[in-house]
Amino acid sequence: MAKRDQLTGKGPLSGNTRSHAMNHSKRRWNVNLQKATIKTENGSQRVLVSAKTLKTLKKHNLLA
Repeated sequence: MAKRDQLTGKGPLSGNTRSHAMNHSKRRWNVNLQKATIKTENGSQRVLVSAKTLKTLKKHNLLA
């Protein structure tokens, strides 16, 4: 399964990790995905969303 928010499409970022000696190696910053059940027109649906999206859903009372 892709590490991607199903509502916003937010995905992992990439970059370098650096030591004090300025050595570098590639790394990924993954999204903090959480399972959530949201309200839809015909009931409810379970989706994977980022923690920030989950906070927004709670704010607008869209969780089932």
